Amino acid sequence: MIFEIRFTPEAEQTYEAVVHQLQSRWSYDFVIKFEKKVEKTLNTISTTPYIFPILDETTEIRRCVLHKNCSMLYSVYDTIILIICFWDNRQEPLLA
Repeated sequence: MIFEIRFTPEAEQTYEAVVHQLQSRWSYDFVIKFEKKVEKTLNTISTTPYIFPILDETTEIRRCVLHKNCSMLYSVYDTIILIICFWDNRQEPLLA
């Protein structure tokens, strides 16, 4: 079964912010590499959505580490995977 992937407005904004940051700090090749990693991960979770660990038991938000500095948070609802946001791992911790 293939799950449908949807992005929240916050996910779209945070993804664009990460890409913009990468463009300003790193090479074009690094940005392409990151985008391919995101695409590959989305393909993986569309077929195996429970592969990544739950970050918060109460909300069942899952966390996928894309790079040591960036994670993607998502939830699974029936046949839909909702991408919540992209998180800079160098920020304050997600949960205290």
